[in-house]
Amino acid sequence: MKIKILLNLVAVTQLASCTVIPGQHMWQFATQSSVDMPVQEDNATVLKKLNIQSITAQLIVDLEKDFNNYSLGPNNVANLYYDYRIGAKARKQAPSKKSSDQYRVGPRDILNITVWEHPELTIPAGEFRSAETAGTTVGEDGNIFFPYAGIVKAAGRTVEDIRDEITRKLSVYIEQVQLDVRVTAYRSQRVYVVGEVNKPGIQTVSDVPLNVLEAVNGAGGLSVEADSRNITLTRGDKTYNVNLLALYEGGDLSQNVMLQHGDVLNVPDRQFNKVFVLGETASGTIGGGVSVTPGGTQSTRSRSLFMSKGRMSLVEALSDGGGLDQTLADAARIFVFRNGLGKPKIYHLDAKSPDALLLADRFPLQPRDIVFVDRAEGIRWNQIISQVQPTITLINSGLQFTNGIIGTPQRIQ
Repeated sequence: MKIKILLNLVAVTQLASCTVIPGQHMWQFATQSSVDMPVQEDNATVLKKLNIQSITAQLIVDLEKDFNNYSLGPNNVANLYYDYRIGAKARKQAPSKKSSDQYRVGPRDILNITVWEHPELTIPAGEFRSAETAGTTVGEDGNIFFPYAGIVKAAGRTVEDIRDEITRKLSVYIEQVQLDVRVTAYRSQRVYVVGEVNKPGIQTVSDVPLNVLEAVNGAGGLSVEADSRNITLTRGDKTYNVNLLALYEGGDLSQNVMLQHGDVLNVPDRQFNKVFVLGETASGTIGGGVSVTPGGTQSTRSRSLFMSKGRMSLVEALSDGGGLDQTLADAARIFVFRNGLGKPKIYHLDAKSPDALLLADRFPLQPRDIVFVDRAEGIRWNQIISQVQPTITLINSGLQFTNGIIGTPQRIQ
């Protein structure tokens, strides 16, 4: 009887040690992923296990040879991930420039036409009326009417063209015509600025050319949630990508596109520019994930970290995530899981020696990277024992109870 119970105890212990291990763990000597991942190869999706690459000095050297691994690289993943996730097909090159940046009059614009020494033509309705009130409104058909000049086509023309035509027609009736044409109210051309700006809305195009930088500043600037790298400009049936970060920090003036009537400038949010820190970090353990605010209240620190301007190193992510838990974490098994642009990868950092963090500081993360800090083996064994201990105690109690029954002789009446 005792032998049978002891065998059951051993079986339970072995079963617990093999299967009942709380949490997520990477096998210590793994060189490949344990699951198949969809990978893009030769314009096709295939399923394969991923090789685990070690973060070494040579890997850092290889990464830094490619300029696109820097934040200002034109094909940096942070510049491509937004379109990849939403399925957009924005053009990376700027739209072609117009042949002329001169303002062209449109319907609903108000013109002020002055004929010197002929006030009856300049202000026929009274000298105390404002220029807008007394001005000439361009009709929906694009034409205006002016005394002695008749109907004049104004839409699509510059004020110089309109002035020359009216001067020519008035010269039949007036000698040495001195005439000036100005736009007193710009109402025909509009640009729409939407998304993560402080004051989204409509902006008017005037004789001063409106570019992307002026439109964003006119909308109150970018909000704190803005992704300045992935601004989209929609013009007609085409969409273009505008990278304001390349303009601000890299001086790329090609990003400062001149806007036209009907353009829609959209500033997206930064929700795709996150990395996730999981596992045994200080913010993920009991007591380590709580911070005290100035008001004295406790709040849980999030381990979803926003990448500042689309850039963050591995050591920054570990630090902002609370750092390694010195009692639970296995610094020799820090992993980065990457799934950007359909080309997943797994990286491993052995930081058992603290100087390996110098490599982590030069390892650039990409949007949606997952940083995972594994748990130390000794801690896992303690978890197993703590889970099996109640079962052992229960079986021991059963043995004592059984021994008590077997060892007590039955008195026969």
